[in-house]
Amino acid sequence: MMRNNEYTAGPVEPGGTIGVCAPAGSFDSRMFQAGVSVLREMGFEVYLPDTIYSRRRYLAGDDVIRAETLNRLYAEPEVDGIICARGGYGSMRMLDHLDWDTIQANPKPFVGFSDITAILVRMVEHSVAGAIHGPVVTSLAYSTERTRRSLAAALSGKENHITITDPVVLKKGESRGILSGGNLATLSHLAGTLYQPSFQNRLFFMEDTAEPPYKIDRMLTQLRMAGCFEGVKGVIVGALEKCEPEEMVHEIVTETFDEYDVPVMAGMDAGHGKDNLCLAFGTAARMDTATGILHCSGGR
Repeated sequence: MMRNNEYTAGPVEPGGTIGVCAPAGSFDSRMFQAGVSVLREMGFEVYLPDTIYSRRRYLAGDDVIRAETLNRLYAEPEVDGIICARGGYGSMRMLDHLDWDTIQANPKPFVGFSDITAILVRMVEHSVAGAIHGPVVTSLAYSTERTRRSLAAALSGKENHITITDPVVLKKGESRGILSGGNLATLSHLAGTLYQPSFQNRLFFMEDTAEPPYKIDRMLTQLRMAGCFEGVKGVIVGALEKCEPEEMVHEIVTETFDEYDVPVMAGMDAGHGKDNLCLAFGTAARMDTATGILHCSGGR
């Protein structure tokens, strides 16, 4: 629901129902069931549509089926929130089949990361409330208590206030903008398509896993040359799991955004790392490198 300056999707408290969709890859049943058990231990009812168990090559079923499952979860009044089964690959294949009218008319917390970035950034562009960059069901199976607390807070609609314990300040400053971004590889694959992301007036968040520095350089360069960073307000770097040496990646990020003269900080525990803290995409946010704070107001 959206009233005045509110940009919310309605809280989901323990006892509420979370529906599961599978927009991307097929999933390991053992890890999936373990993640479902975590959601139930957190106090949520879990709705599992039969269609999420479909298979087509490495995908969780046909593109249309995966999209229609998500559309139905948004249309179903008994479903309070939605979480993705896993990432992998496939979310961008179903963007053409999403019913944005239904999604906009029934805002709900929608949680995912990695390949799910393709959907999250489109939600931001469509001004759909409730886009949460956070864990998927399979990653919940081995998630930390900190991650689970963050997920519970995000679903409940509490203000998102994260302090980076040991921030790596690549360029000092304080800035405000709409929070957006996600997995760098997924974002770069959207460049040059009808779904190319724009980070104008945005605080750009990026994370990735198992990508060497030269590939991160190539992806950031592609997005920069496509004009995606024009008007960006700030940059926050999350987990860079197995992206080594990390210091070289930081150097590349600094060079990429030097021409935009915006604050840049790294060290956010979000993405493919030990902790995957939830970020409220699409909300007005403030970053401050002096304190290492990212604060999302919940408004737009």
